[in-house]
Amino acid sequence: MFEPHARNVATIKNDLLSGLTVALALVPEAVAFAFVAGVEPLVGLYAAFLVGLITAAIGGRPGMISGATGALAVVMVSLVASHGVQYLFAAVVLMGIIQVLAGLFKLGKFIRMVPHPVMLGFVNGLAIVIFLAQLSQFGVQGEAGWLTGSFLENSVIDVAWMKGSELYLMLGLVALTMAIIHFLPRLTTAIPSSLAAIMVVTALALGLNLDTRTVGDVAGIAGGLPAFSIPSVPFTFETLTIILPYSLILAAIGIIESLLTLRMVDEITETHGSSNRECVGQGVANVVTGFFGGMGGCAMIGQSMINVNSGGRGRLSGISAALFLLTFILFASSLIEMIPVAALVGVMFIVVIGTFEWSSFRIMNKVPKGDAFVLVLVSVVTVLTDLAVAVIVGVIFSALIFAWEHAKQIKITKLEDQDGSTIYKVHGPLFFGSTTHFLTQFSPKDDNRDVIIDFRDSRVCDHSGLEAIDTLAERYMNSGRTLHLLHLSNDCRKLLKKAGNLVEVNVIEDPKYFVATNA
Repeated sequence: MFEPHARNVATIKNDLLSGLTVALALVPEAVAFAFVAGVEPLVGLYAAFLVGLITAAIGGRPGMISGATGALAVVMVSLVASHGVQYLFAAVVLMGIIQVLAGLFKLGKFIRMVPHPVMLGFVNGLAIVIFLAQLSQFGVQGEAGWLTGSFLENSVIDVAWMKGSELYLMLGLVALTMAIIHFLPRLTTAIPSSLAAIMVVTALALGLNLDTRTVGDVAGIAGGLPAFSIPSVPFTFETLTIILPYSLILAAIGIIESLLTLRMVDEITETHGSSNRECVGQGVANVVTGFFGGMGGCAMIGQSMINVNSGGRGRLSGISAALFLLTFILFASSLIEMIPVAALVGVMFIVVIGTFEWSSFRIMNKVPKGDAFVLVLVSVVTVLTDLAVAVIVGVIFSALIFAWEHAKQIKITKLEDQDGSTIYKVHGPLFFGSTTHFLTQFSPKDDNRDVIIDFRDSRVCDHSGLEAIDTLAERYMNSGRTLHLLHLSNDCRKLLKKAGNLVEVNVIEDPKYFVATNA
């Protein structure tokens, strides 16, 4: 009779401890992404608190962590540089409204259109992005680029690297953190291994007075409660024209990254979240954040992985992470600033290892070449640009490859019946990708006077297919042949311009389907 109670207590404990672990890892990332966007550290921290709290409470995926992200920050920086932070707050409010509308109109379901190779490429690319972002922490403090957060350019190329004992100490603490996270679960699961690693490495650095970079060296995180304030911008049409393009891009990136992260957490936890509810939750969170001086945000795959791997499954894990973060800002900033950056880098390296789909190397030679190409393409584009562009590119290429493969499936069989008629039997879909091949299979001048084209095993999919049939009918009429079209749907017959009268109607046998066309 006490088992349900014991399970509830264990769940609450896991959520609270994983929330604490996530909050510790959120601090340097929120600060770093604030620097990327060109705003004060507290603007990033307030966003991590508000977006994390609201999405955890009302979003569509318990256990998923949201906050300020690099994918959004790299879009925000030009707006801040050209018009100031107040325009950013206004853009974040509008971004949230767009996301709420997307959820209310149930646009979240379109995430199902993202193919699995695109999902794998997204995950692998994001793992590489997280890895490159951590490399910036091995730069010399004060040198340009060591914490700018531009994943490819500044984090790797422009960094002035540590040398000598400073580098070896950093590597040693990172390795120790990773070892604790890896091996501790074999001894006990009473405390999340990531939290234990951070505590041990911090105690070791303080006890031995190790000269290593800490969170406090990145930026001070002390502050007060976020205060309500309407963005100080002119309420004019000109302002709308300035912020609308940014808001649309931010909303799209936020939705795509959040819903793909939602799908990943769904697969790991073997549960199902609500994509439309998540869109609404993200939107409400960003509207509120814009009015309280935050830079906006979306789901964070790295922090979500930390939370799930630490045992966080319920809404309490995200809520507690946000509240712990606020506690750090208000009361415990001096303690959090003592944590070595190396400990948090070690945690994120473990996240990278867990996030990357290593199985993709094993299946590269087993999956179709088109899928393998899309996987690699999305990974590369994610690293070079951002997640939204990578996913859009991946979906477009997947669609083109799908069309190309299906274009090769249409086959035409030619024969003659006992009455001396030439009969063509069409197999496979007739659409924009297969019309060229379709038309080359017919030879009106060489056929008998009576020609039958049977579409029983085919289907006309779009306007291009209709145009191909009309073109074919015109060729046969010009050559003096009598053409009969069999087993086309009633919708096809109505939409055909030149060949409509050539369709022979069989109410019992004719298929019933509609053609995708704007006619």
